[in-house]
Amino acid sequence: MSTSAPRSATVTDRLVEANRAYAAGFTDPGMGARPVLRVAVVACMDARLDLHAALGLQLGDCHTIRNAGGVVTDDTIRSLTISQRALGTRSVALIHHTGCGLQTLTEDFRHELELEVGQRPAWAVEAFRDVDQDVRQSMRRVRTSPFLPHTDDVRGFVFDVTTGLLREITANS
Repeated sequence: MSTSAPRSATVTDRLVEANRAYAAGFTDPGMGARPVLRVAVVACMDARLDLHAALGLQLGDCHTIRNAGGVVTDDTIRSLTISQRALGTRSVALIHHTGCGLQTLTEDFRHELELEVGQRPAWAVEAFRDVDQDVRQSMRRVRTSPFLPHTDDVRGFVFDVTTGLLREITANS
């Protein structure tokens, strides 16, 4: 008979326990999947960005799409297309931020990963040096996508992680 040591609690165990407490007081808000404000927010996954608090949003107000850097990739376009065509959003807010980790990486990251695991990732790192320029590029990708019918209200911002303020980036700023 083998005796195994008790498994120590993981962060995921903590999350599951927090969910049990949440669910104990949960009541169905009775809302659908369509965002009330008809906006999709694309932002970096950085843990310092509390988007709902920073933008004054409530549950059900928006679709939130997050990834490394808040970069508009093919998968972001996929999500935005579903958001607009199937769920009624009309506006897109793109939010990058100061001190982004993607500013410290290069495409060499993919090469190093390939050497380590023996397979080259199919995706690009999408690293950047100039956050303002990357916001402009992301705005262009949204505005020129043939899959997105609503590109009149696409705006880009840089969130300052030290002040909490948004700085708007225009196409020619």
